[in-house]
Amino acid sequence: MDLVHRHAPRTHWTRILTESEQDIWLGELLPEKPSDRALYNRALTHGSTGQPDYQRLEFLGDRILGLIIADMLYHRYSDEAEGRLSHRLNALVSGATCAEIGRKIGLPPYLRLGKQARDDGAQQSDNVLGDVMEALIGALYLDHGLNAARKFIERLWGPLLETANGAPKHPKSALQEWCAAHGRKVPEYVITKKEGPPHAMKFEITVTVKGFTPVTATANSKQAAETGAALAFLEANA
Repeated sequence: MDLVHRHAPRTHWTRILTESEQDIWLGELLPEKPSDRALYNRALTHGSTGQPDYQRLEFLGDRILGLIIADMLYHRYSDEAEGRLSHRLNALVSGATCAEIGRKIGLPPYLRLGKQARDDGAQQSDNVLGDVMEALIGALYLDHGLNAARKFIERLWGPLLETANGAPKHPKSALQEWCAAHGRKVPEYVITKKEGPPHAMKFEITVTVKGFTPVTATANSKQAAETGAALAFLEANA
């Protein structure tokens, strides 16, 4: 059996991107060119910065996402019972799904984080990424209306409607399935470092699959660090 060895990728970004880079990214991502930069700046801003943050926009975007996804499901699966539609809806609007979509569109380096949150691994936090995705939907709605928000959601969430569970697999589940498909034992997650006060603990997790270079990630919870390590391993090897 061939052994593949690759260098572990970086699991966080250290350079803060410029507003010009952000404008280019948003221009390529959104169905309409942003006309109110302040809205999108706020959608990308975490409370740890001490600046007006994304929470109100996230509140709005959460409701818009739920409405649009419910409408898409209602028309796509016209014969399904309410219970099955609710199952699909819950999967599609979950924080894990929103976070995974955020990773796929390259969201993490555009997050505006305070130093502590950045050091704690907030760039790979499902909670933060999921909330910011909803905040971007809220900002787009306020900037260009419901039709623009619908186009954005249909493009990013639409392909997931056809999957069995209505959502992408969590990185840890995906890694376990990848190991099984490649004849490997289940991945092992080990805490290699734990530091900081009880209210702001940082965990460093290393995931190991026999025959591959171990990959490490750091976050402010054990679960988030394991998720980051699994995602980084898949990006390097899958």
